[in-house]
Amino acid sequence: MANASADKTKFLQIIDVVKDFGGYKAVNHVSLDIAQGEIFALLGSSGCGKTTLLRMLAGFETPTSGAIVLNGQDLSGLPPYERPLNMMFQSYALFPHLTVWDNIAFGLRRDGLPKDQVAERVEAMLKLVQLGKFAKRKPHQLSGGQQQRVALARSLAKQPQMLLLDEPLGALDKKLREQTQIELVNIIEQVGVTCVMVTHDQEEAMTMASRVAVMSEGRFLQVGSPSDIYETPQTRFVADFIGNVNLMDGTVEVDEADHVIIDCADCKHYVGHGITGTQGMPVTVALRPEKIHVSVDKPASDFNAVPGVIEELSYFGSFTVYRIKLASGKVLAVSQANTERLREHNLTWGDRVWAHWSNSAHVVLTQ
Repeated sequence: MANASADKTKFLQIIDVVKDFGGYKAVNHVSLDIAQGEIFALLGSSGCGKTTLLRMLAGFETPTSGAIVLNGQDLSGLPPYERPLNMMFQSYALFPHLTVWDNIAFGLRRDGLPKDQVAERVEAMLKLVQLGKFAKRKPHQLSGGQQQRVALARSLAKQPQMLLLDEPLGALDKKLREQTQIELVNIIEQVGVTCVMVTHDQEEAMTMASRVAVMSEGRFLQVGSPSDIYETPQTRFVADFIGNVNLMDGTVEVDEADHVIIDCADCKHYVGHGITGTQGMPVTVALRPEKIHVSVDKPASDFNAVPGVIEELSYFGSFTVYRIKLASGKVLAVSQANTERLREHNLTWGDRVWAHWSNSAHVVLTQ
């Protein structure tokens, strides 16, 4: 029995979980609390441990040590079919010989629900995913996005306490994936189900999740909101894994309470806060391309500015990406929004320019 007084901010508790495969720790002492109603993403590249962790939540793998508690109920020893959760796979796993209606009804019938309750629940799910007029079709008569919604409806029909999504949009093409991300979030939030999703697609995690855990080698490197992880990465790996970033190695020259000056090969960075470091300490400055401005004229400040030559440029309509070669040979990526139809200076290949940025544009990484 679930504990009725269970803390809803700790709806799912992953407590010091380890999964050891013959001496290889696929999941290595991981702890996490997930709140009720949250959409949480496990993000990382192949082999980082995210799918193993999801399979332990589902009951397909057993933790070597540690505990998994859902709504006050310890899940250890419970087989997958007895857990109050449902898992949706990348392949959707729809029954090809059954109609959409019967696919959604399958789990309800297996649980022995009365006919009228099955019909009521299926109709509610079809309405939720807006597939009522496709109820009599077979899966092969639907588009990829529609099949994905049938799989979601089937997963939600049994009213699970938690929904597990394994690369939920991996089978869709880019344009359909972007459209379906928003639909999926709206449906999950409408139902109010707590959701844990696994993805290697950073854009998918950032778009869909309220919080994200970046995983590498079986551990969480950083857990936070998408904006926290993007704007204030805590490690070089996270900065490089999420979005595009320029990483510049240097040493601390000055570290005061309100600012730090870092000497890099091509320029000096003035950062508008201290880092409690030591003089001469090696650090990495992370600078997102969209935080950098390009101009033909030298900026007034000697800090946060570097001259270079435009080596490449790519025009994407709403923005242009410049690759600026610096004196050291390093290339700086700059993304500049095309806010005006006709610019005063049309920059092109071979132009000598200055790249410059504000005192709050960069993040100092010490690991």
